[in-house]
Amino acid sequence: MIRLHGLTKKYGGLAVVDNVSLAFPTGGITSLIGANGAGKSTLLHMASRLVTPDTGRVELDGRDIRSLDSMRVARHLAILRQANTITARLRVRELVEFGRYPYSRGRLTGEDREAVALAMHQMNLEPLAGRFLEQLSGGERQRAFVAMVLAQETDYLLLDEPLNNLDLKHSVDMMNALRKVAGELDRTVLIVVHDINIASAYSDRIVAMKDGRVVADGAPDDVVNPEQLAEIYGIDAEVHDIDGMRLAMYYR
Repeated sequence: MIRLHGLTKKYGGLAVVDNVSLAFPTGGITSLIGANGAGKSTLLHMASRLVTPDTGRVELDGRDIRSLDSMRVARHLAILRQANTITARLRVRELVEFGRYPYSRGRLTGEDREAVALAMHQMNLEPLAGRFLEQLSGGERQRAFVAMVLAQETDYLLLDEPLNNLDLKHSVDMMNALRKVAGELDRTVLIVVHDINIASAYSDRIVAMKDGRVVADGAPDDVVNPEQLAEIYGIDAEVHDIDGMRLAMYYR
């Protein structure tokens, strides 16, 4: 379990995350939603130890994450940032193999190669395995980075806007892959996502933030409603139940 205790982070005196406490039990997909600047990415980065909170603490399986060895953290928690920059000239397969470093230290075993092959299959990357990253489109690169995180085979996956640059088909494919990881492998997936309907259709839980604070937390049916969406985004939205999913119409 990941527990966040009273996390606060300020930049220039402004609290971008303001006294947030949350718990993420094992399994399922939790989507963090909210307007730009709501604090979603900063909260995710504090949960993964990339950003140090000004106050509060993060516990990973009952222990303060700051007290844990980096390699131990990397075997239990994987993070995908919103912006990923690689200066080395790497092929797709080589990038995905980096996900196995916490286990192999660069010397891949048969088990490591199986994990890499599975992650590449999940992201439909086999045809691109030998291509260099700079030869890929933005969406193809994004899928490669997500495959690297999947290959890490951690208990917790924290993904900051994993649908960036993806077309509709690949967005659906990725969410189905994450749904499978969360359901069949009982892993905890925490994602920052902007599409309300993607969050509603694929998540077990939605946490909505505004001005650095949590303003809604619950199942999609509890969060995706006109009143909550008006508070979170300041929009008027119609909400409909279609094939067991609660979907919002706000393009007007």
